[in-house]
This record gives sequence, C-alpha cells and structure tokens, in this order.
Amino acid sequence: MNIVLLTNTFTPHVGGVARSVQAFAEEYRRRGHRVLVVAPEFPKTPQNETDILRVPAIQNFNASDFSVALPFSTHLKETLDAFHPDVIHSQHPFLLGMTAVRIVRQRKLPLVFTHHTLYEQYTHYVPGDSPALKRFVVELATRYANLCNQVFAPSESIRDLLLERGVKSPVAVIPTGVRIEKFANGDGRAFRAQRGIPQDATVVGHMGRLAPEKNLEFLAEAVSAFIKSNSQAHFLVVGRGPSEKIIREVFSRKELEAHLHFDGILAPDQLADALNAMDLFAFASKSETQGMVLTEAMAAGLPIVALDAPGVREVVKDQENGRMIHEETEAAFSSALQWVVSRSPDQMRDLKQAARKTAEDFSLARTADQALALYESLKAEEHSKEEEQGWHQIIALIKAEWDIMKSVAQAGEEALHENWFFEDDER
Repeated sequence: MNIVLLTNTFTPHVGGVARSVQAFAEEYRRRGHRVLVVAPEFPKTPQNETDILRVPAIQNFNASDFSVALPFSTHLKETLDAFHPDVIHSQHPFLLGMTAVRIVRQRKLPLVFTHHTLYEQYTHYVPGDSPALKRFVVELATRYANLCNQVFAPSESIRDLLLERGVKSPVAVIPTGVRIEKFANGDGRAFRAQRGIPQDATVVGHMGRLAPEKNLEFLAEAVSAFIKSNSQAHFLVVGRGPSEKIIREVFSRKELEAHLHFDGILAPDQLADALNAMDLFAFASKSETQGMVLTEAMAAGLPIVALDAPGVREVVKDQENGRMIHEETEAAFSSALQWVVSRSPDQMRDLKQAARKTAEDFSLARTADQALALYESLKAEEHSKEEEQGWHQIIALIKAEWDIMKSVAQAGEEALHENWFFEDDER
C-alpha cells in the first residue's frame, strides 16, 4: 500500500505524536509498504529526508517548542500525484488535518484520523485561552472525526470518551506500539557512571516533554518528598521543556539539588541506557490519550507509579506492575513510591516481569498489524479511482471546503451555547 501520514508535529520535535508517526512509518516501511509523511518544517530539520515532505510553518508558536504548519504547500499536489496514495491518515483535526480532508475529497480516498490528544488540555498554548475555547476544540475534534472513514483511538478510555462526545464514525483502539527489543537491553550502569549517579542509589525516573500539561510540579513535589525520606534516592529526568525550571525550583527549595539529574533530549540508542539506569518510573500526567512512554519504561522492566488517568489505566495494574494512585496528593504518591522500593527481591522481580509482559501486549508488531488490516479494509471499499474531469474536481474541493467551514462553525456555535455557561456557573 501507499500510505500518506499528515502530522502537525514530527521529528526533530520530541513528543508523543511525533514518535508515534515515526514508529508506525518505520514499521510500515519495514513490511514493504510505501509511506509519505507530510509534516511541518522545524529548526534543525535533517537534510535529504526520504519520503518526507516538509511544509512551511510558523516556528516556536507562542514561545512554545511547537511549529505551526501552514495548511498549504506548492509541492503537495505534485508529490501526491507521483506517490499514488491508497489511504490518507491524519494525526490532527486542524491545519494539516484540514488539508487531509481536501485531499481525500478531491481524490476519492479513505481518510483515517488518530485522536492522539485531549486538545482541551493544550489550549494554554493559544492566546485567549478560555473555557469556551476548550469547548470549541472538543467540538472541532468531534466533528472532524465524523468527516473520516475510520478513527483510531490510542486507548479504550479515549474510545469511550469519543463515543460519549458524539463520534459516529467507526472507532478502533490502535495504540502506538513499543519496540520491546529497543528498550530491554540498555546499559544502565554505564549511564549512571557517566552522570555521576551512585550505582547503589535508588533512581526514580521520568521521561517525556517537560510541559505544564504533564503535571510536573506535582510530580516534583511528590518525588522530592519521597527522597527526603530516602537519602540514597535520586531523580533522573529525561526530556526538555519549560517545566524544567519549576522542577529545579522545587528541588532547590528542599535542598535536594544533588539528587536531581536532567538529561535533556537523548538519541534513540541512549534512551534504553537511561531507562535501564532507573529502578522505577514516576508519571503524573492526566492529559495523555495512551501510556506510550509507560510501555517503553515497562519494556525496560520498570514498575510504574502513576496517577489514574485515561491512557494510564490501560497499562498500569495496581500492585501487579506498579501502583495506580487514585488520590492526587503528594503523600499518596510518595507512599506509592515507598511501597515499590520496599518490595523484597522476589516481589520486585515479579513486578518487573509483569511490567515486561504488559509491554509485550503493546508491541509495535501487534498494533501495526491492526492498523494495516483496517487500511486494507478501507482500500477494499469501492472508493472511485476513475479519472475526474476538472469540473468534478472543483466540485469535490468546494464540498470539502464547505464541510470544513461547517464543522468549524458548528463547533464554535456549540462552544458558545448558553447551556454550557449555565453548567459552568453551577460548578
């Protein structure tokens, strides 16, 4: 098959969506499929990329590390003409997601959409953030999903949420899989030695983009409380982002700077070393649609301590492969960390084995099988392939633009509906 993936974020940006697109693209190509990735330009974009079309973008939008793709490209039509796509897969409901709708309407192709993100958790990146804006993006994503032939939900929690919000298109649970072998055999001892972390230390780890929606101030407070009671413990944070400052401030206030280690953005082959340098993995985000970083940590045999949230509850089984915290308090989280490190060697071995077993259930081979089977079923449906005359192409584009504008307008109308304001008042 010839598969087109349109995404508003991609390498070298580090984030869950970018990593998901890259993982699936690599797996599809490994199996002999052709994949074209359409993505925005980013600073330090690699040169001479193969089957990746970069489109113009606004860099560092609103002082964030995001690039905002402009939803047009002078080279896109020619590239698609030469590529002969069988299926279009959008990763977002806006910007290049709108471009995806135009493409499928003009070319009579099936459209797949992965609902990667709880967009209402990210409106703080947009000037004028408000409850109405949060409602608007929820409505926009829902109505966009209903323009698609197939929706991928990264977890059961998100599938249920989409159905509750009114998505009528077929929804399948397709998580981003993990390459088990990639994370299972890192050199944790060497990593500790290079970073000055004692070999006998208990290392609590965290990995990901360091941004406000990841609830990292809470995590820093909880982990530092745990370290206050465990003087041999250290906190290793892999990632970069604006919340690095608040983590440092928390540890500085508690005079624990010597127990805090940051390691920025690592090359893929270094991530396994970093994970294997940890003893357990701490996670406090409530904005995830799936626990991708959790399954990667589990592939390295790490028990997880996490807050109960969508995307997390599918992978963390309390007292089986880690601890699931239902009460968002520093004391509860710190106590759960203490519970893990207090396990006997046999009990810790069981936790690690259960973590690895969970990771195997989310292998990339398995999730790619599911995605490709759905692509094939959509391809088999009778999407017309006959040559369209110029007039019919224009009509298709007009209809696509109308559907897009109608979805945006309806989302705005719903966001401003007076009943929602009454609901806010009740809260």
